[in-house]
Amino acid sequence: MREAIKEAARAWIHLARGAALAVLCQLMAAVALFTAFLTLTVIGAGVLPESVLLLRVLAGHERRRTASRSGTPVPEAYLPIEGPLPARVRTAVTDPGTHRDLIWAASHALYGIALWCASLVVWVCALPVDGVWAGLVGRRPLVLPLIVRLADLETDWSRTLLTPAPSAARDAALAARVEQLTATRAGAVAAHGAELRRIERDLHDGAQARLVALSMRIGLARRAYDSDPATARRLLDDAQEQAEEALAELRHVVRGIHPPILTDRGLTGAVHALAASSGLEVEVSVDGLEDGAETRASRTGGVRAPAALEAAAYFVVAEALTNAAKHSGAAHASVALARDPAGLRVLVRDEGRGGAEAGERGGSGLTGMRRRVAALDGTVRLTSPVGGPTVIEVELPCVW
Repeated sequence: MREAIKEAARAWIHLARGAALAVLCQLMAAVALFTAFLTLTVIGAGVLPESVLLLRVLAGHERRRTASRSGTPVPEAYLPIEGPLPARVRTAVTDPGTHRDLIWAASHALYGIALWCASLVVWVCALPVDGVWAGLVGRRPLVLPLIVRLADLETDWSRTLLTPAPSAARDAALAARVEQLTATRAGAVAAHGAELRRIERDLHDGAQARLVALSMRIGLARRAYDSDPATARRLLDDAQEQAEEALAELRHVVRGIHPPILTDRGLTGAVHALAASSGLEVEVSVDGLEDGAETRASRTGGVRAPAALEAAAYFVVAEALTNAAKHSGAAHASVALARDPAGLRVLVRDEGRGGAEAGERGGSGLTGMRRRVAALDGTVRLTSPVGGPTVIEVELPCVW
């Protein structure tokens, strides 16, 4: 009897909250009529999108209540209301999710209160009947479970009315995908522009300056060749050093565009090279990818990721190890490369002081990393509590 009363009380509280929400739905009906009148007069067209957003808030609350009661989430599918006012009004009016929310609000305004009133009647009947039948006779309660069934009935009705149609779900998923692609394209364009500016700066400040100095030394050596061969020889030696330094600068720029080691040794060999030159003790583990020199055989049928994914993973590891060496204070780090059916996973961990910031505030290196990965539909997860460790996990989708 005690357990039956507890279950019935929980169900009744659920129904009471539903009744309160039904009252809000009735108020929402008045708001909807007022909004429709203002929209027809064109004076208050801007109120319509805001009213639809308010309706979405109420429907979202009911979805969470229903999910909490049933243990199964209720999906939602809405087209984003954004852009200029005509586009917002058009989306608010034509969105199938809005239509379903209106049907739910009108229905819930009736059955929410009706079921709650029915539960009050059941309570009045349950107290004497189950008090005797269960409390005195010791049998299973007969009337109290009806309150639980009323709450379950309300949950089923709300789920049925709020679950989007398959076509609406596809449209909402497509809209969300377009929005995501728009954001990643903007990030890729920004990353590409930053990369071009970096290459231009490196060429202007490095190789170009050294080539200008080389040209000047060769010119001075040619003038001094007949009158002062020793000075000319010294100038030519300096010119040779300048040429070697210019070549080194050009190699550095080329490695920044696409590291040649990726072509020669593949991703795992390039990551081993990064680990050896990072200044940290780095442990590299590889799962499902060919290691080291074996990547040469991958061109003839071995397992190897596309070049764009290899380059993105390489720069992720390079940036993560550079940050660990400069800022974390760690002496040890680990890099894990793994192939799974969905793509390529990269995990970099250091045991430093932590505190790295996620999002756009995470510095230009982390921002560039996120943009580079997002351009390939990948994801970046950063975990860096104060005190460490810092873990960067990247997933790059790939069809093997």
